[in-house]
Amino acid sequence: MDENRTRQSAQRRYEIAEDVLRTNIVEGVLAPGLVLLEGPIAEILQISRAPVQRALQSLEAEGLVHRFKGRGYLVGSGREMLEPKRIDIKSVGLRIPRHADEALQSRSSWERIYNIVERDVAGCVVFGQYRIIEIELANHFNVSRTVVRDVLTRLMERGLVRKNQSSHWIAGPLTAQTVKDHFVLRRMLEPQALVTGAAHIDRDALTRLFNRLIELERRQTMDFLKDLEDIQARFIDTCILANPNERLQDLIRNNLLPVTATERLLGRLGLPGDPAVITEFRLIVELLMRGAAAAASAMLETHLDAAVNRTIAQMKIVAIIPGPGATADYLTRVLE
Repeated sequence: MDENRTRQSAQRRYEIAEDVLRTNIVEGVLAPGLVLLEGPIAEILQISRAPVQRALQSLEAEGLVHRFKGRGYLVGSGREMLEPKRIDIKSVGLRIPRHADEALQSRSSWERIYNIVERDVAGCVVFGQYRIIEIELANHFNVSRTVVRDVLTRLMERGLVRKNQSSHWIAGPLTAQTVKDHFVLRRMLEPQALVTGAAHIDRDALTRLFNRLIELERRQTMDFLKDLEDIQARFIDTCILANPNERLQDLIRNNLLPVTATERLLGRLGLPGDPAVITEFRLIVELLMRGAAAAASAMLETHLDAAVNRTIAQMKIVAIIPGPGATADYLTRVLE
């Protein structure tokens, strides 16, 4: 009974998101050529990405949106040549009927705050160890401690928090050794996922990714850095997560969370990226396009070996930088 209720609830969120987006497209609020990304839409609707993804797929089937060479979807059927408009959708003024907003907000409370808590936690662990105070987290979001425990349990499943011997919730520290440990798992999981899932890779998406990498390689060094996070996400989605083994996909995603959070934070601190990353991705993708999955897998191992060394080198720089100027009030630094 509970399982059926959960499934129906998820279905309603997907349908509501689809209706909201469809109405805004038909009424011209979302103009032709506008780039639609799952994350920003999920933030506006205050739901997880899964129902947004499903809604966009349905709208694609209707011809209201279409995929393109970049990440996300473009508003429009795809029959006309549209120049992508990369505008913050929050500035567009998405119209959300009151009944739709109320229906969306009736979901489980833990889903409503999870993404924010995950971001807050991931953004500070590179600087040290932090304790998460349950009651302060509950007060911060005005939710019950039961909801807080649901959130923290899911963060623990993803390896972002843990309980210490005193049963306190602890996040971090994300040290050089823990980064190495995550990369060891990456080296075990991702090359295997790539080689065994190569037959399932979307060839059109692979070609678009290759063309994008070629374009980035031609840029000046500093010009490509703002695109690095996006291109890495596209590489993972297109080449690694094409593997149909859902359990393997979950393991890879969860292991990537702390790594991605670390790389994002290092970028925000102004630490330089390495253009070699783009070339490494391009070589892997080129091998996949040629049908050389085993060689692509070996090249991915080489990339991961180089990536862990780059990350560790950047973390040594962070070690001499003071901690973040401000953290969420439910996070308390633990002095070691």
